[in-house]
Amino acid sequence: MFKHIEVEIDQLKRKNTENGRRYQTPSGVLYPSVTTILSHKSKPFIDAWKKRIGEKEANRISSRAAKRGTSLHKLVEYHLLNETTLHEEGVQSLDMLDKEMYMNNMMPLLSDIDNIRALEATMYSDHLRLGGQADCIAEYKGRLSVIDFKTSNKRKTRSQCYNYFIQCSAYAIMFEERTGIPVDQTVILMAQQDDGPAVFSATRDEFVPKLLEARDAYELVYTP
Repeated sequence: MFKHIEVEIDQLKRKNTENGRRYQTPSGVLYPSVTTILSHKSKPFIDAWKKRIGEKEANRISSRAAKRGTSLHKLVEYHLLNETTLHEEGVQSLDMLDKEMYMNNMMPLLSDIDNIRALEATMYSDHLRLGGQADCIAEYKGRLSVIDFKTSNKRKTRSQCYNYFIQCSAYAIMFEERTGIPVDQTVILMAQQDDGPAVFSATRDEFVPKLLEARDAYELVYTP
C-alpha cells in the first residue's frame, strides 16, 4: 500500500486555444502549459520527421504512442492510489505487448515511490507565467521528487529526456510556489519496449535556464 500525504492544491481549468493549451488560475489569468511552449520549440524537428517518414505513418506512430501512454499512465495512477480492482481490470484490458511492457518494465520501478503528495495535479506559477499537470510528486527512494512516467518503443538515453526534465523542473517550481514545499529532484521512470525499465534523474535547477529560454521564445511569438 502506498502512503499519501495530503497537500492542498487548487485544480485548474484547462482551455485549448489556437496557440496551445492554457491553464486558468483562480484569479482568471491564462498561462500556457509547459508542454505547449516545448512543442513550439520542437515544431521544426517534428515537421522534419513527418516529412521524412510521411504524414500518414507519422500520424499512425503518434496515435499509437499516445494511446499506449494514456493507458499505462492510468494504470500507474490506479496502482499508486491503491485501487487494486481497477488496476487489475486495466491490466487485463491491455494487449499482450503493452501488458508485458507495463508489468515487466514499469511496475518494478513503482516500488521505490512512497509518501505521495500529488497525482495528476494541475498547477501554475506566476513567476514562470506557466501552468501544467504533474504526473506525481512523491518521495523516490526517500527523496521528495517530481516523477514523470514515460513509455518508449526504443532505448533512450538521459540526453534524449531533455524536454521531460524541463517539464519536471517547471512542476517542481510550481509545487513550491503553491505549497511552500521545495522539491529539488526530478525523476523520469521509463518503460522501454526494446530495452526494459530505465530511471533518469536530475536536480531541479539543472534545466531551469532551458525552461526560461523556451518560455521566452514562446512569448516572443504569442504574447501581444
